[in-house]
Amino acid sequence: MAAEIKPAPRSNDRFASGKKPELLNKLEGCNDDVNAALLIPGEEGVISVCDDKTIRVWLRRDSGQYWPSICQYMPSGCTSLCYTPETRTLFIGQENGTISQFTLSDDCNRLTPIREYLAHQARITNVHFAKHTGWILSAGRDKFFAYHSTETGERLGCFTFEAMCTSMQYDALSKYAFVGDYSGQITMLKLSATGATVVTTMKGHAGSVRALYWAEGPQLLFSGSYDQTVIVWDVGGKRGTTYELHGHNNKVSALVYASNTQQLVSAGEDSVIVFWEMNAMRKVAPEWVESDTCQLCTRAFFWNLRAMIDQKQIGIRQHHCRYCGKAVCDKCSTNRINIPIMGFEFDVRVCEGCFQRLKSEERPSLATFHDAKHSIVAMDLDEPRKRLLTVGQDRIIKIWDLSSIWTA
Repeated sequence: MAAEIKPAPRSNDRFASGKKPELLNKLEGCNDDVNAALLIPGEEGVISVCDDKTIRVWLRRDSGQYWPSICQYMPSGCTSLCYTPETRTLFIGQENGTISQFTLSDDCNRLTPIREYLAHQARITNVHFAKHTGWILSAGRDKFFAYHSTETGERLGCFTFEAMCTSMQYDALSKYAFVGDYSGQITMLKLSATGATVVTTMKGHAGSVRALYWAEGPQLLFSGSYDQTVIVWDVGGKRGTTYELHGHNNKVSALVYASNTQQLVSAGEDSVIVFWEMNAMRKVAPEWVESDTCQLCTRAFFWNLRAMIDQKQIGIRQHHCRYCGKAVCDKCSTNRINIPIMGFEFDVRVCEGCFQRLKSEERPSLATFHDAKHSIVAMDLDEPRKRLLTVGQDRIIKIWDLSSIWTA
């Protein structure tokens, strides 16, 4: 029976939106952490992988509930998956570093083993099949990125990182791979049949890059991190433009993009799903100015010993106005206000001048917030059917209907 989300009691009105996702189904029964799951395109089915060493294929029965039609046991925990509906090919990354390739039968009742790839020496965090080239890409906790030919099974190229690989995306048109790591960096690699070469390194996060999503149409790369922020990288614009989106209170763990509505959907360990309007005109946040004194009252910061002696005052801590970037003291930046156009959906620190200016302007929210009622570790979107799947730390998979949000 369908149930609608009821917002949890909160100290703010983030969940006040009248249009909410509708909970259609809960898939329960996994004995260990569920690492990833996806909606099978064109089917009333779900594929999930779990630390209990199982691959499960769930089908919707006449009762409306989902029950496993396949429960395939593997040699080690299953950590990631990639499914290609055109060929019904399924790739599974495992805890032991092996990638297993299967074919899913038309009735979704049988998995036929095809090949195994000894790709890594540790847990595989991501797998991706590039169908136009026949390459299977993988990244793992062994600080290793590799890609193999599915025709021959041979390794075509690899790259070693200084930190564990935590996320990965691929652009089929340019043959660029984007790999996020534990240090917070994103490395862009150019892949060819003879090997991988570094194009550039993108630095912006202060924590591990937990999620990446490549939007092929607008040529945007989205990254979500343990630092609770989402960064939008305008790769196609070739000007190095980045936008930060602040809407989570905990680690951002999953990202998907809806091309028809031009919305980014982010989710995290704070149990919140955020729909960001990406067709809105946004403003890049300013660089923070470094100064030895407050740029408004000229009082010395604590490291400026000479000014402290001259002013005969104890040094104070440096802060920054999020709107203009000026270095200010606490007394000159007591006000807090949200700045949606810069991605700040929460109230942030601003100086007195910027506060007075922003207070008089309209600041409509450019995001909507929904309570998922479980801490999210993975997500999948079936845009044509307006279905969203979330995987929780509670070992439950939820399927949501987005029809009330996407009414068109």
